[in-house]
Amino acid sequence: MKKILKAALAASSLVIAFSSCGTKETVPASSSSAKSVGPAGTSGGKVLNICVWNEEFQERFNKFYAKRLPSDVTVKWILTPNQGSAYQDKLDEYLLAQSEAAADAKIDLFLVEADYALKYVNTDYTLDVKKEIGLTDDDLSQQYKYTKDTMTDDRGNLKGVSWQACPAGFIYRRSFARKVLGTDDPEEVQRQLDSWDKFDIVAAKMKANGYYMLSGFDDAFRVFTDNVTSPWVVNGKINIDPQVRRWIQQTKEYTDKDYNAKANLWSAESGQGAGKNGKVFGYFGPGWFIDFCLAGWAADDATKPYVAGNGSCGDWAFCEGPQGFSWGGTWICAARGTDNLDLVKDIMYVMTCDKETAKRISEQTGDFTNNEAAMSEMAHSDYRNEFLGGQNHLALLLQNVRKIDKSNISPYDQGMTEKLMGSMTDYFHGAVSEDQAWNNFFIAIKEMYPNLKR
Repeated sequence: MKKILKAALAASSLVIAFSSCGTKETVPASSSSAKSVGPAGTSGGKVLNICVWNEEFQERFNKFYAKRLPSDVTVKWILTPNQGSAYQDKLDEYLLAQSEAAADAKIDLFLVEADYALKYVNTDYTLDVKKEIGLTDDDLSQQYKYTKDTMTDDRGNLKGVSWQACPAGFIYRRSFARKVLGTDDPEEVQRQLDSWDKFDIVAAKMKANGYYMLSGFDDAFRVFTDNVTSPWVVNGKINIDPQVRRWIQQTKEYTDKDYNAKANLWSAESGQGAGKNGKVFGYFGPGWFIDFCLAGWAADDATKPYVAGNGSCGDWAFCEGPQGFSWGGTWICAARGTDNLDLVKDIMYVMTCDKETAKRISEQTGDFTNNEAAMSEMAHSDYRNEFLGGQNHLALLLQNVRKIDKSNISPYDQGMTEKLMGSMTDYFHGAVSEDQAWNNFFIAIKEMYPNLKR
């Protein structure tokens, strides 16, 4: 199996985007074991090792699952931040040593993102969710198809599950909209933003009133790249989809016209644009971005509820924007060799299949969860997101989730994304020509993937 994973490493991205909103400097202490009956039939190890790159899943686990843990089981969170290739490198080390590791040192669960999921999906280091872990088609029936397709290997085996789905849209400042557009109503604002031509017109209006349409270079990147009609690599050759070129053209124009604040996504400057005194009109993102990133940037005090009176919280709303898209997602994988198989099955079921848990996650975090029945109920309920001024944004996301198509993902996505963003930043700043930026991109990609042709 070591040869399998090493081959996967050679063919896939080893670079992960650094997400400042979701990565903290201090590795959290292992959670204390909760005293409860726990899942029926649990047996095996006394330490549950979970590899993560930030605290998002840990927060959800502790809030929505930890009380089910058997009293004699301790959870060890192995947190490796996303800088460079640190998380994947560390995870690879653990998986390659899994067969020789002591029982309590074996990895039981680890998380992956869509951009590099196939690297792990197409190896024997991930357990089959149905055949080996034991979840049934009925258990998984309410999960959105694309979330399962993303984690299905080339033999048709499901190798991971997620608690979230990630349809996305445009999150905008209500007060800026009222001043510049004459309304902050999501339906009315959407009518003024439902195409890129209209989006450009509003960007000019925002600039005239002292605001930035976007925080910087990378804000719209995922909107365009999620709508590509071809993958990054075709028959061993680097392929540049027209949507990628559209992002570059628009971003250069917005930079030159001061329609954006010239920040890189995840930078402190990007987040500051959302604060009470910030000047950024909007950000593109899904449910997790609102809860796990934007709300913290907007708040004066991130330890207090994200409601009106705390920074710019409550002064936001959500609409689809010029082009429907999705962004990201986190999947839970079970590592072959785990000595906590019963517990792993129960965690996967409760966190990703159980309707009531899905509803609770959405109610308390605003995340759009991976359960059709739960999200349909929430969309037609009296749920209010106070960060969004009382709006039920889940209803809009429910309309968009069925449109998500991940047929063009590849093992190269993360590396291509990182190198393109890095190469084009110099072009947006005017430090190099577009041709030189492309040349720098191709040089960087050939260093990472020497097997690819230009």
